[in-house]
Amino acid sequence: MIDSHAHIDLPAFNKDRDQVITRARERGIHSIINVGLDLESSQASLKLTQAYPDIFAAVGFHPNRASQMMDGNLKSLAELAADSRVVAIGEIGLDFYRKATPHQCQTEVFQQQLNLAAELGLPVIIHCRQAHKEVLDILTPWVKSVSNPASNNFERGVIHCFSGELELAKRYFELGFLVSLAGSVTYPSAHDLIKAARELPLDRLLVETDSPFLAPQLHRGRRNEPSYIPLVVNKLAQIKGVPAEMVAQATAQNTINLFHLPNG
Repeated sequence: MIDSHAHIDLPAFNKDRDQVITRARERGIHSIINVGLDLESSQASLKLTQAYPDIFAAVGFHPNRASQMMDGNLKSLAELAADSRVVAIGEIGLDFYRKATPHQCQTEVFQQQLNLAAELGLPVIIHCRQAHKEVLDILTPWVKSVSNPASNNFERGVIHCFSGELELAKRYFELGFLVSLAGSVTYPSAHDLIKAARELPLDRLLVETDSPFLAPQLHRGRRNEPSYIPLVVNKLAQIKGVPAEMVAQATAQNTINLFHLPNG
């Protein structure tokens, strides 16, 4: 299993980070993608990869921190991304639920980071909350501008913590994106998400914890961590009526393929 999206650089893990990573390994977690939220977090993510060989990094500015991106920060992200342990630009996108950053600023920073990803040939990790129309309006021309019709490698990135309906997922699939499911798929009240998960094709799915956020139902209200990925995998297997091993292997291979991780 692979946790395709975590934030174990955050202070919530300062007291027991080693133990958290050890627990993940003991539960069969092959790799963890630690995802940046701003420049400092991106630097911390890369530092983690130097200490733990099973952790890889994504670097970027979260939309709620877009206003913190200063002149020169884009170049700094590019310099971080030159390291082979950085496998994506993220998390980037739009968040119109919170009022932390003006929409125009979010949009500009999102587009700048998409262009950076295209220049570097890296996939993107997309955060989208209450802004799917706007995200699709940005991604559609961007994908067209960077796509090579002669290439079969059409996977541009992943919509992290997907919570929409099947038809919305299909629109992202058409653009070459995968979707990732988190602990929210285990919530009894997540009827629409569970309905969509039942129909989502395994070859387009990743799983994640978004640690320390969004703990699965069994640990809801407490800190999330990568060792809880089996709870997401098992729930998804139950929803789809297939063996958990099938979900674990498929989502892990999808993650390996998307981020070009070592396969072994």
